[in-house]
Amino acid sequence: MSQSKVYYTNLRVKAGDTLQGKLERLLRKAGLPTMDLDGKYVAVKIHFGEPGNLAFLRPNYARTVVDLITYLGGKPFLTDCNTLYVGGRKNALDHLESAYQNGFNPYNTGCHVLIADGLKGTDEVYVPVEGGEYVKEAKIGRAIMDADVFISMNHFKGHELTGFGGALKNIGMGCGSRAGKMEMHSAGKPFVNQELCVGCGQCVNICAHGAPSVSDQKASIDLNKCVGCGRCIGVCPKDAVKPAQDEANEVLNYKIAEYSKAVLENRPHFHINFVMDVSPFCDCHADNDLPIVPDIGIYASFDPVAIDIACADAVNAQTPTKGSLLEESGRPYLDDHFTSVSPETNWKSCITHAKKLGLGTDEYELVEVK
Repeated sequence: MSQSKVYYTNLRVKAGDTLQGKLERLLRKAGLPTMDLDGKYVAVKIHFGEPGNLAFLRPNYARTVVDLITYLGGKPFLTDCNTLYVGGRKNALDHLESAYQNGFNPYNTGCHVLIADGLKGTDEVYVPVEGGEYVKEAKIGRAIMDADVFISMNHFKGHELTGFGGALKNIGMGCGSRAGKMEMHSAGKPFVNQELCVGCGQCVNICAHGAPSVSDQKASIDLNKCVGCGRCIGVCPKDAVKPAQDEANEVLNYKIAEYSKAVLENRPHFHINFVMDVSPFCDCHADNDLPIVPDIGIYASFDPVAIDIACADAVNAQTPTKGSLLEESGRPYLDDHFTSVSPETNWKSCITHAKKLGLGTDEYELVEVK
């Protein structure tokens, strides 16, 4: 595969210019207007930020992307899927509330927010993964698969399991339904924390396979009957049903790549990475640490693999922020900041597998946009 073009703009602006203006020029130069958007439903995948975290992307950037899509005749909506863990985005109502609190509402962004996998994370589409070694059918939020065009807006930062989170992480993990997220994170099936369980029986009522049962006011799950759909996790009012997050980090990355293939295959897609506020860990945390490197810029490409490797190269070329977790790590990985912060991770495994699946190339030409 030949080199892919990755377009880049820094965060400097002259008097009379704005970062939103630079973002629009970047999108135009990178080729977004060449996409056929007229009358098309356009899913703009973004992370709305866990309440308490302040490193998430500002809604102002989403407005610029949405306005350009609308100008080109598209029908955009901002979207994400519910989380597997307990927090402010576990169900669609809480998820919408979190998005609104963080500024992602129609008045600020110019379009509506749709939680792609529905109220309890169970509105999903089973999508075959051609060439998948770990996933044969990915479980993707329905609204994402119903869209005609897919665009990812990604906050590029560190991640404690995958090394970093960029386009592939936002697409693969982010577009998975609750069952999909459990499949990526887990080699096993859910279990019940007996201390939290009150024996309400909602897990029994939701299961189509008769796996949960209640005895002495405590639920338990028969793993021989359980198919790992994760619906019991979504309905438990006490968050007593837990996923077994026991998958090896490299296998997790392989599965993310395969889920990304399910989302992107056979439809137009485009990707934007914001390399700013590069926190050491995911925006799923209800807090954020000091950025590990200075802000760098914004990248755009049709190739999700090339854009991620370009951003990783840019971050690794930076001097660590003084006082950051990266500087304080004291680990001998000076050419790989992400491994310095999270030494049990291997972000290159996702890149390699995505390339093998035909999602893109790690060879890129960087084109600067003023």
